[in-house]
Amino acid sequence: MFNLRNRFLKWTLRIIALAAAAMMAFSAYSAYAIWTYGETNERVRTDAAVVLGAAAWGDEPSPVLRERVIHAIRLYKEGDAKLLIFTGGRGDADNQAESEVARGYAIRQGVPASAIRIETQSTITEQNMSYAYELGVQEGVRSWTIVSDPLHMKRAMVMAKHAGMEEVYASPTQTSAYRTTKSKLPFLLREVFYYTGYWITLPARRALGYGL
Repeated sequence: MFNLRNRFLKWTLRIIALAAAAMMAFSAYSAYAIWTYGETNERVRTDAAVVLGAAAWGDEPSPVLRERVIHAIRLYKEGDAKLLIFTGGRGDADNQAESEVARGYAIRQGVPASAIRIETQSTITEQNMSYAYELGVQEGVRSWTIVSDPLHMKRAMVMAKHAGMEEVYASPTQTSAYRTTKSKLPFLLREVFYYTGYWITLPARRALGYGL
């Protein structure tokens, strides 16, 4: 009985060690993939640019959101996106939704309201993609450009494809608010955590039909 218990303990420890090693290896790969993918910039004309939400400060976009909106405006004015879809709900019930603030900023910069659509329900990236896809399909959108910060692009593109966007391209902001190593490192670590967690929970998501 003692030998059996000892053998079971050894195998349990080996499995835990292997799982931990696999997790570390995947996290290291994820960090590399996230960092390098942020340099991808696919300049393709598409039906719509989907701008991922970020914090709004009252009726003004935060620096992060502002840079994303400015990038999308450039795509629209240069003819690379026919429609702008702003995403993001309310962080505070008393404030405007992130997408509403983004729309207001874009209109003030000369984008016609007729070229803008918004969704105001999402609070996370996966919902950004899901609601944007539903909205885009209603508008006849078949090709998509995703706009966000460089380190956010890898996870965003995976979720875009899982949401149903088949012809989808990455267009990270060229003037991200995250410019210094001090600001980039926490963002990278957070993205590694979320990206790894997303893939780990993917089988359960598929089984439940959630987000796919």
